[in-house]
Amino acid sequence: MSDRAKIFGDIRRALGVTGNEDARRRAVAARFAATPEGVVPARGQTADPAALFRAEAERVFATVEHVTTAAEIPARIADFLRARNLPPRLRKGEDLYLAALPWTAATLTLDAGPAQADDVVSLSHAFAAIAETGTLALVSGRDNPTTLNFLPETHIVIIEAGRIVGNYEAFWEMLRAAYGEGAMPRTVNFITGPSRSADIEQTLLLGAHGPRTLHIIIVDAPS
Repeated sequence: MSDRAKIFGDIRRALGVTGNEDARRRAVAARFAATPEGVVPARGQTADPAALFRAEAERVFATVEHVTTAAEIPARIADFLRARNLPPRLRKGEDLYLAALPWTAATLTLDAGPAQADDVVSLSHAFAAIAETGTLALVSGRDNPTTLNFLPETHIVIIEAGRIVGNYEAFWEMLRAAYGEGAMPRTVNFITGPSRSADIEQTLLLGAHGPRTLHIIIVDAPS
Protein backbone atom coordinates (compact mmCIF):
# COMPACT_ATOMS: atom_id res chain seq x y z
CA MET A 1 0.00 0.00 0.00
CA SER A 2 1.32 3.45 -0.91
CA ASP A 3 1.69 6.22 1.64
CA ARG A 4 -1.07 8.12 -0.13
CA ALA A 5 -3.50 5.19 0.09
CA LYS A 6 -2.65 4.70 3.77
CA ILE A 7 -3.35 8.36 4.59
CA PHE A 8 -6.72 8.29 2.83
CA GLY A 9 -7.56 5.00 4.52
CA ASP A 10 -6.83 6.51 7.93
CA ILE A 11 -9.06 9.50 7.13
CA ARG A 12 -11.95 7.27 6.03
CA ARG A 13 -11.71 5.15 9.17
CA ALA A 14 -11.67 8.25 11.36
CA LEU A 15 -14.79 9.57 9.60
CA GLY A 16 -16.49 6.16 9.59
CA VAL A 17 -17.02 6.17 5.81
CA THR A 18 -15.86 4.17 2.82
CA GLY A 19 -15.97 6.92 0.20
CA ASN A 20 -18.70 5.19 -1.79
CA GLU A 21 -21.77 6.57 0.00
CA ASP A 22 -24.32 7.96 -2.48
CA ALA A 23 -25.30 10.84 -0.21
CA ARG A 24 -21.71 12.04 0.10
CA ARG A 25 -21.16 11.78 -3.65
CA ARG A 26 -24.34 13.78 -4.33
CA ALA A 27 -23.24 16.43 -1.84
CA VAL A 28 -19.86 16.79 -3.55
CA ALA A 29 -21.46 16.99 -7.01
CA ALA A 30 -23.89 19.65 -5.79
CA ARG A 31 -21.04 21.66 -4.26
CA PHE A 32 -19.12 21.67 -7.54
CA ALA A 33 -22.24 22.56 -9.53
CA ALA A 34 -23.07 25.50 -7.28
CA THR A 35 -19.59 26.94 -6.80
CA PRO A 36 -19.95 30.73 -6.52
CA GLU A 37 -18.01 32.99 -8.85
CA GLY A 38 -15.05 34.84 -7.39
CA VAL A 39 -14.60 38.59 -7.33
CA VAL A 40 -13.04 39.81 -10.60
CA PRO A 41 -10.98 43.04 -10.35
CA ALA A 42 -12.28 45.93 -12.42
CA ARG A 43 -9.11 45.86 -14.52
CA GLY A 44 -9.87 42.26 -15.49
CA GLN A 45 -13.24 43.31 -16.92
CA THR A 46 -11.69 45.45 -19.65
CA ALA A 47 -13.52 45.96 -22.93
CA ASP A 48 -10.22 45.76 -24.85
CA PRO A 49 -8.22 42.83 -23.44
CA ALA A 50 -5.64 42.86 -26.25
CA ALA A 51 -4.66 46.49 -25.58
CA LEU A 52 -4.50 45.96 -21.82
CA PHE A 53 -2.47 42.77 -22.27
CA ARG A 54 0.09 44.58 -24.39
CA ALA A 55 0.39 47.45 -21.92
CA GLU A 56 0.85 45.13 -18.96
CA ALA A 57 3.30 42.84 -20.79
CA GLU A 58 5.46 45.79 -21.83
CA ARG A 59 5.34 47.13 -18.28
CA VAL A 60 7.14 43.97 -17.11
CA PHE A 61 9.84 44.22 -19.82
CA ALA A 62 8.37 42.01 -22.55
CA THR A 63 8.42 43.32 -26.12
CA VAL A 64 5.19 43.07 -28.09
CA GLU A 65 4.21 43.50 -31.72
CA HIS A 66 1.02 42.94 -33.71
CA VAL A 67 0.62 41.25 -37.08
CA THR A 68 -2.55 41.26 -39.13
CA THR A 69 -2.35 37.63 -40.23
CA ALA A 70 -0.39 34.54 -39.18
CA ALA A 71 1.35 34.45 -42.57
CA GLU A 72 3.43 37.46 -41.50
CA ILE A 73 4.95 35.71 -38.49
CA PRO A 74 8.06 34.07 -40.06
CA ALA A 75 9.23 37.32 -41.68
CA ARG A 76 8.62 39.29 -38.46
CA ILE A 77 10.60 36.74 -36.46
CA ALA A 78 13.46 36.94 -38.95
CA ASP A 79 13.46 40.74 -38.63
CA PHE A 80 13.42 40.51 -34.83
CA LEU A 81 16.39 38.14 -34.72
CA ARG A 82 18.37 40.16 -37.27
CA ALA A 83 17.82 43.42 -35.38
CA ARG A 84 19.21 41.85 -32.20
CA ASN A 85 22.11 40.06 -33.89
CA LEU A 86 20.68 36.67 -32.92
CA PRO A 87 21.18 33.49 -34.98
CA PRO A 88 18.40 32.73 -37.49
CA ARG A 89 17.62 29.43 -35.77
CA LEU A 90 14.55 28.47 -33.73
CA ARG A 91 13.59 25.55 -31.52
CA LYS A 92 9.87 24.73 -31.48
CA GLY A 93 7.57 21.84 -30.68
CA GLU A 94 5.04 20.01 -32.85
CA ASP A 95 2.32 22.65 -32.63
CA LEU A 96 0.14 22.44 -35.75
CA TYR A 97 -0.54 26.19 -35.84
CA LEU A 98 3.20 26.90 -36.00
CA ALA A 99 3.82 24.08 -38.47
CA ALA A 100 1.34 25.59 -40.93
CA LEU A 101 3.16 28.93 -41.15
CA PRO A 102 5.04 29.78 -44.40
CA TRP A 103 8.54 29.24 -43.03
CA THR A 104 10.10 28.87 -46.48
CA ALA A 105 9.51 32.60 -47.01
CA ALA A 106 12.00 33.42 -44.25
CA THR A 107 15.66 32.45 -43.97
CA LEU A 108 15.25 30.57 -40.70
CA THR A 109 16.37 27.15 -39.52
CA LEU A 110 13.80 25.26 -37.46
CA ASP A 111 14.65 22.54 -34.94
CA ALA A 112 11.88 20.41 -33.45
CA GLY A 113 11.39 18.97 -29.99
CA PRO A 114 12.25 19.96 -26.41
CA ALA A 115 14.84 22.69 -25.91
CA GLN A 116 18.49 21.73 -25.69
CA ALA A 117 21.21 23.36 -23.58
CA ASP A 118 22.78 25.15 -26.55
CA ASP A 119 19.53 26.57 -27.99
CA VAL A 120 19.53 30.37 -28.11
CA VAL A 121 15.97 31.08 -29.33
CA SER A 122 12.74 29.17 -28.77
CA LEU A 123 9.26 29.60 -30.22
CA SER A 124 5.97 28.71 -28.52
CA HIS A 125 2.27 29.04 -29.28
CA ALA A 126 0.36 30.16 -26.19
CA PHE A 127 -2.96 28.57 -25.29
CA ALA A 128 -4.26 31.92 -24.01
CA ALA A 129 -3.24 35.20 -22.39
CA ILE A 130 -4.60 37.12 -19.40
CA ALA A 131 -4.91 40.86 -19.86
CA GLU A 132 -5.11 42.01 -16.24
CA THR A 133 -1.49 41.00 -15.55
CA GLY A 134 0.01 40.76 -19.06
CA THR A 135 0.43 37.02 -18.58
CA LEU A 136 0.80 34.23 -21.16
CA ALA A 137 -0.69 30.82 -20.39
CA LEU A 138 1.07 27.85 -22.00
CA VAL A 139 0.08 24.21 -21.60
CA SER A 140 2.70 21.48 -21.65
CA GLY A 141 2.96 18.68 -24.18
CA ARG A 142 4.67 17.66 -27.41
CA ASP A 143 3.10 20.64 -29.20
CA ASN A 144 4.85 23.15 -26.92
CA PRO A 145 7.38 21.47 -24.59
CA THR A 146 7.83 23.23 -21.26
CA THR A 147 11.62 23.34 -21.73
CA LEU A 148 11.10 25.96 -24.45
CA ASN A 149 9.87 28.32 -21.71
CA PHE A 150 12.99 28.02 -19.57
CA LEU A 151 16.23 27.04 -21.34
CA PRO A 152 16.88 29.43 -24.28
CA GLU A 153 17.75 33.05 -23.42
CA THR A 154 15.27 34.41 -25.96
CA HIS A 155 11.68 33.17 -26.01
CA ILE A 156 9.24 34.17 -28.77
CA VAL A 157 5.56 33.45 -28.14
CA ILE A 158 2.64 33.65 -30.58
CA ILE A 159 -0.86 34.44 -29.29
CA GLU A 160 -4.03 35.15 -31.25
CA ALA A 161 -5.89 38.30 -30.16
CA GLY A 162 -9.11 36.32 -29.82
CA ARG A 163 -7.52 34.14 -27.14
CA ILE A 164 -6.62 37.06 -24.88
CA VAL A 165 -9.10 37.18 -22.01
CA GLY A 166 -9.56 39.81 -19.36
CA ASN A 167 -8.99 37.78 -16.21
CA TYR A 168 -7.90 34.45 -14.75
CA GLU A 169 -11.46 33.25 -14.17
CA ALA A 170 -12.15 33.55 -17.91
CA PHE A 171 -8.92 31.69 -18.66
CA TRP A 172 -9.84 28.70 -16.48
CA GLU A 173 -13.28 28.54 -18.10
CA MET A 174 -11.60 28.46 -21.53
CA LEU A 175 -9.21 25.72 -20.44
CA ARG A 176 -11.96 23.52 -18.96
CA ALA A 177 -14.06 23.95 -22.09
CA ALA A 178 -11.12 22.93 -24.29
CA TYR A 179 -10.14 19.81 -22.31
CA GLY A 180 -13.54 18.63 -21.13
CA GLU A 181 -14.78 17.39 -17.79
CA GLY A 182 -12.24 15.47 -15.73
CA ALA A 183 -9.28 16.25 -18.01
CA MET A 184 -6.52 18.83 -17.71
CA PRO A 185 -3.05 19.33 -19.20
CA ARG A 186 -0.15 18.02 -17.15
CA THR A 187 1.19 21.52 -16.58
CA VAL A 188 -0.02 25.10 -17.08
CA ASN A 189 2.81 27.63 -17.16
CA PHE A 190 2.02 31.29 -16.50
CA ILE A 191 4.64 33.64 -17.96
CA THR A 192 4.64 37.31 -17.06
CA GLY A 193 7.56 39.01 -18.76
CA PRO A 194 11.12 37.67 -19.02
CA SER A 195 12.68 35.85 -16.08
CA ARG A 196 13.89 38.28 -13.42
CA SER A 197 14.91 38.46 -9.79
CA ALA A 198 15.80 41.16 -7.27
CA ASP A 199 16.84 38.81 -4.47
CA ILE A 200 20.38 40.23 -4.25
CA GLU A 201 20.42 43.74 -2.77
CA GLN A 202 17.09 44.52 -4.49
CA THR A 203 18.89 44.89 -7.83
CA LEU A 204 16.76 43.70 -10.74
CA LEU A 205 18.45 40.99 -12.80
CA LEU A 206 16.88 39.75 -16.03
CA GLY A 207 17.32 36.12 -17.06
CA ALA A 208 17.80 34.87 -13.52
CA HIS A 209 15.86 31.64 -13.88
CA GLY A 210 14.90 31.52 -17.54
CA PRO A 211 14.78 33.65 -20.71
CA ARG A 212 16.38 37.07 -20.57
CA THR A 213 14.15 38.25 -23.43
CA LEU A 214 10.45 37.59 -24.03
CA HIS A 215 9.02 38.73 -27.37
CA ILE A 216 5.28 38.36 -27.98
CA ILE A 217 3.59 38.45 -31.37
CA ILE A 218 -0.15 39.07 -31.27
CA VAL A 219 -2.05 37.89 -34.35
CA ASP A 220 -5.07 40.08 -34.95
CA ALA A 221 -6.85 37.79 -37.43
CA PRO A 222 -8.73 34.78 -36.01
CA SER A 223 -7.07 31.37 -36.44
